[in-house]
Amino acid sequence: MHASEYDYLFKLLLIGDSGVGKSCLLLRFADDTYTESYISTIGVDFKIRTIELEGKTVKLQIVRVQYSGSMILPGNALAPLWWDTAGQERFRTITSSYYRGAHGIIVVYDVTDNDTFTNVKQWLQEIDRYASEGVNKLLVGNKSDLTSKKVVEYTVAKEFADQLSIPFLETSAKNATNVEQAFLTMAKQIKDRMGSTTSTTNNTKANTITPGQSVNQPSSGGCC
Repeated sequence: MHASEYDYLFKLLLIGDSGVGKSCLLLRFADDTYTESYISTIGVDFKIRTIELEGKTVKLQIVRVQYSGSMILPGNALAPLWWDTAGQERFRTITSSYYRGAHGIIVVYDVTDNDTFTNVKQWLQEIDRYASEGVNKLLVGNKSDLTSKKVVEYTVAKEFADQLSIPFLETSAKNATNVEQAFLTMAKQIKDRMGSTTSTTNNTKANTITPGQSVNQPSSGGCC
């Protein structure tokens, strides 16, 4: 797609513990597909989808980052993969650029696994450490279809998100529940924030959103 074919380019990042369904959310939103047998592999996934938002064409570049998972061996065999601290740090150095370049970051946990919800705080610390100042955030509790196995109540997660002034949604990649709404919510928030930035009296060329180009991100003083 040429730049003239869209009005805005927003870069989104999906983060969260292994197994919470980040890849499934990405596939559901970008390709409207779902598979029970998806293999969570270490590394980075990348998808693009163009949407219409408030009369504007918005191109979304969505990246999923996975720090742990499986490694595909010859013959398509799988082996669990854990990195030592040095390996993790090297990967974090690489992925920190995805944090810095993101306009919005979606933090995903599994509603059937309380540990993944507890670890949300660590992921938010990652955002504070690596992402640009003012980046939009969204908290998503995935696998809402597994009602009998649910251990993280909606009210608990909603209260946590409200305390941090972060929007919150429960989703099901399997049933496509709220998946579309989650990404559209994030896109609208970014658009509103960037529109507010460009409407200030001290607006400069560097802060202008040019149709067909990526919006400019303010740099963060805390980035490594």
